[in-house]
Amino acid sequence: MKAVGLKKFLAVSDPECFIDFNASVPQPTKHDLLVKIEAISVNPVDTKVRSPKDEVLDHVKVLGWDACGVVVSVGESVTLFSPGDRVFYAGDITRQGSNSEFHLVDERIVGKAPRSLSAEQAAAMPLTSLTAWEALLEQMNIPLDGTKPLNGAQCGNILIIGGAGGVGSIATQIASKLAGLDVIATASRPVSKAWCQKMGAHHVIDHSRDIIGQLSDLGIKSVDYILCCQNTDQYFDLMAEIIKPKGKICCIVDNVQPLAMNKLKSKSVSFSWEFMFTRAMHNTPDKVEQHHILNEVSRLLDEGIFTTTLSKTLSPICAANLRSAHSILEQRKMIGKLVLTDWK
Repeated sequence: MKAVGLKKFLAVSDPECFIDFNASVPQPTKHDLLVKIEAISVNPVDTKVRSPKDEVLDHVKVLGWDACGVVVSVGESVTLFSPGDRVFYAGDITRQGSNSEFHLVDERIVGKAPRSLSAEQAAAMPLTSLTAWEALLEQMNIPLDGTKPLNGAQCGNILIIGGAGGVGSIATQIASKLAGLDVIATASRPVSKAWCQKMGAHHVIDHSRDIIGQLSDLGIKSVDYILCCQNTDQYFDLMAEIIKPKGKICCIVDNVQPLAMNKLKSKSVSFSWEFMFTRAMHNTPDKVEQHHILNEVSRLLDEGIFTTTLSKTLSPICAANLRSAHSILEQRKMIGKLVLTDWK
């Protein structure tokens, strides 16, 4: 089978940062599905794993943690899928990734692909949907019916820092269309502001300017929830200042410096991290929840409640185009999701 991988961790400017190669088709056992890959998406985690480091591998490492394809065979313990099923998933960062013609993935972290979407549109969704869903509905425990009280009143609003990115795009849809929250998203360019509004944001403010002042102009003094999809160190003090007492903050980007958590104490603020790979990496007892979440996301997409966040497609799937995709993401101006499709 064809695949794209790396043996050295190199800068994206290096033409050898990815290589095209051929490998044997793996065989599924236990809970694994063997999936014929139709489309893949690239995420910031891909660029982080590929980034330069002093390590030379003794094997070719395959990246890729977003895919849509068709099940061709299954392991002996599989009960959720059958050959011929069209699926989408984000995978497991501890295993070989989906940048190959055929890929093994545990059925418990896989969902039925939306029937109404193309492979490219579907491949854009898994990793960011799982991240946003877990962050909002599990880590911050935001209710879907809008009735659970926070601070003794109806749940009201959420600030999404980095609203035009992949996670921010689907988080906006979950918060506005399912939870009924007033969504304030941040974006700094006209095109990214328009994208946030398209995704369902009620207000869009510029994170390169005075955020507190812009919130004040909207008549907003503080917020119930904050999802930070950008530099945690940069925004931590701001979040501590504008979060309501007993509010909730969730971050998805690693901090570099220690965070002054004591700033949250007087307000009894809850702070959490969201890492989409936790369930697969640690084989948690509730691992199958990602199967259920993806199936629900698929239903919401098919019913037109959610919309795909696909914004750019490259073809075919090859080393040169993956290098281009990583370069685009590292410019940190990507709106929505970038997908690669077809094998040359």
